[in-house]
Amino acid sequence: MSDDDQRDQSTPAEPAAQAPAPAPAAPTAPTGPEPEAIRFFGTTWVNHDGGYALRRAGLAIGSLLAAAAAAYLLRLAYEGLEIGDVGPFLSISVVVLFAIASAIAFAKTWESFGRRPAPSSDEAALKGLKAIGFIGSLIAYFLRSLTEAPGEKLRRTEYERAKTEFERRRSSRTGNPAARRPKRKK
Repeated sequence: MSDDDQRDQSTPAEPAAQAPAPAPAAPTAPTGPEPEAIRFFGTTWVNHDGGYALRRAGLAIGSLLAAAAAAYLLRLAYEGLEIGDVGPFLSISVVVLFAIASAIAFAKTWESFGRRPAPSSDEAALKGLKAIGFIGSLIAYFLRSLTEAPGEKLRRTEYERAKTEFERRRSSRTGNPAARRPKRKK
């Protein structure tokens, strides 16, 4: 046996100084549905607290600046096509493509603020088109953030409905079912 093994066997283990374990939390009654977080806002949209107004202003300014920068980059790309002398057909086609893609992206992004997409919808097929027309999505974010957090109205409606449903289910309960008297047999 090595010295370490003999030391381990000959000396009793000393109790380690431990902090008392926290008492297990008592089960609490469910408090109701939790609000869904919104990107950039978390759950501050519920009570409009925690810098909600600053976040909304920041999102509006940020999305507008990003849209302006993207439009400038597209202008530079168009000038590159002009310098490359690719012809009027291709130049006009690129402009029309970005305009249509931006319009579709704007409409789909704006629509997504008011309703959730159906599971069998064509949203996955439009991801590429929305990526090409990202300026339209940025403008939709800018315009929506002027009035509310993007998607706030939809989530608030769902949250209020869930709270109402929870309260309705909660109020229909009458006490502890284990404490009830057994029913009389007839």
